[in-house]
Order: sequence, then structure tokens, then C-alpha cells
Amino acid sequence: MNADSSRLSFAVKTNANPMPEAERQAAFGNLGFGTLFSDHMAVIRWHADKGWHGAEIVARGPFALDPASSVLHYAQEIFEGMKAYRTEDGRTVLFRPEENARRFNESARRMAMPELPEADFLAAVEELVRIDAKWIPQGEGSLYLRPFMFASETFLGVRPSREYIFCVIASPVGPYFKGGAKAVKIWVSQNYTRAALGGTGVAKCGGNYAASLVAQAEASAQGCDQVVFLDAAEHRWVEELGGMNIFFVMEDGSLLTPPLGGTILPGVTRKSLIALARDQGLTVREERYSFDQWKADVASGRLREAFACGTAAVVAGIGTVKFADGEFAIGDGATGPVTTRMREALVGIQRGQRPDPQGWVRAVTGA
Repeated sequence: MNADSSRLSFAVKTNANPMPEAERQAAFGNLGFGTLFSDHMAVIRWHADKGWHGAEIVARGPFALDPASSVLHYAQEIFEGMKAYRTEDGRTVLFRPEENARRFNESARRMAMPELPEADFLAAVEELVRIDAKWIPQGEGSLYLRPFMFASETFLGVRPSREYIFCVIASPVGPYFKGGAKAVKIWVSQNYTRAALGGTGVAKCGGNYAASLVAQAEASAQGCDQVVFLDAAEHRWVEELGGMNIFFVMEDGSLLTPPLGGTILPGVTRKSLIALARDQGLTVREERYSFDQWKADVASGRLREAFACGTAAVVAGIGTVKFADGEFAIGDGATGPVTTRMREALVGIQRGQRPDPQGWVRAVTGA
């Protein structure tokens, strides 16, 4: 199947009972993350005999799943995370959605699932954003988009499913971390690992996140916002956080980030920040970095800042690092100037406040 060609058109069935406007506006006054959802969803189905079919925009609602549905037993499920923004000139835009479409299919291949043509992925996202554009918050908020696919065939044999459902839902969101741009505190997991070579670390599948939850709970119990994982083989190399990539800012102004090597998710935000930093004349090194070296560089002052990045949080400075034997602060424990500059540069492009020479912003609706 050609993952680049489009052959679907969407039937639109508007929600007959949308959330009342007053209720929606009241909900916008206290936005969290991923708790409020828009009126509609995009759905496409796949069957081994028919391929992709039945594309539609419908009222958001539950799926009827048989207890023997494959996803409930063998966890064939993948997802993406992306956002729609309202720019100052009134446009509705997406940020590098082609990268999400491409990564979605990379995840599908790893999980033995059918690839969705990239044009159909983009059409599903855009159709949903158009019909639910009023759900994009004003100001610093955004509309978080969750495309996902799961195995829906009713069977208990261990093999790839012959039926799948692709869906996109939308959630208006505020800051991912409480306190907004405030530096976060992270916990270094020395008991659990996220992924190993040959595993599913490069796929954005639910199982990776399920396996990280016990470590995240451990981090929360230690008063931390997030967990950072070390490698599975030697338990010494820094890899990524539970849902974000990580960067280190050295005393010479250069940036260092762990290399992609089969265990780290290739983040769209990570890729964008590397390009932005290099455009600004900064040196970016993709090199392995040990936890011992991290501690030593903080003690010597060689490491000046660290930050995490991802679609949900965008860029979050790391102020304090806690582990089983102690903790240390990075710099003065606050978000540093390089981190702030990188965040402002990225957010400025996403929201149409700065030039977009790379053509990363894709308009869904005009002013």
C-alpha cells in the first residue's frame, strides 16, 4: 500500500447535541491537560479485505468493543500527539503535521499494523480541526490532537489483527506542567528502564507509556514532575523522559542531546529544536551522555542548563534532579536563558509570531 497517496473522502455528520456554548466557555476558564474534549472525532476503518474505508467526521462518543477485541489482549495500538494553534492574525494552523504522519506509519510498521496514507492522516486531522475550530482556546492555550489506531478484530489468536480503527480526537489544553514555564524537578529512575534495542522504543505505542507509569509514580512520590530513564544495557546513559526528549546546555553554549539509536522516540519537537539551534549558530551534538558525567558537569559548572521537550510541554527547563542517593540543582534551579530563547523561538513560529523560513506551519483555515 502506498502510504503517500490519498483515496478517501470524509462524510461529515455534525453532532446533534454539542456542548452548550456557555458551558464550553466556562470550561475554558480552568483548562488542564487532556480532560476536556471537543464535539467531534474523525474515524477511518481498515479491513484486510477492503483496506481503508468509511472515513467520516462524527459526534465524539464511545466505541462498542467486543471483549475479545485484539487490542484488549495483545496491545496493538499506536498514537500521535500534535496541536492546532490560533495565530494572532486569526488563522488556524498545525505545526509540522507531515512529521507526525510519517512517524505514525513508522510506529505502524513496528507494531505490524497497516500504514495509513499520509494524505489521509492529514485530511482526518484537518477536517476535525475545521469543524471544531471554536475549541481552540485564545491566548496561550491550544487544541491538542490525538490521532490513534487500535486493533479491533474479535479473536484470541496471537497474530496481527485483520481489522483496525483509526481515530482523531481533540482536547483544548493549557500548560502541561502546573506553573507554566517554571523549571521542573525530575527523578532519575535507577530501577526501571523504558526500552531496549530491538524493542518498541522508537514506536509511539501505548505499551511504552504503560511500562513507564510505575517509574512515573515513583517520581511523583519523590515530589518530582517527571522521570528520566537510563539505558537498559548498562544503566548509565541518559536516554529520555517518560514522555519527552532531553537537551543539555554546556558552558560553551553548545547543546547536547542523546542520539537516536533504536531506544529513543524521534520527537518532532526535538528535531525542530536541533534545526532552530543550528540556524542560530549553536553547535548541537547528538552524543551519549552518562548520568555520572551529568553529575560531574553540574558540580564543575560545565553544564549550565537542561531542558525537556515534547509536543505537550513544548520546552520545559529542568531545575532540580533527584535520585536515590541525593539531588542536585542545575545552575540556580530556574529556567535558563538558552532554554527560554529556544522555547520562545519555537512557540513564536508555532503561533505565527515569528517568520517561518522552513515552512513548518500548515494553515488549516485562513484569517
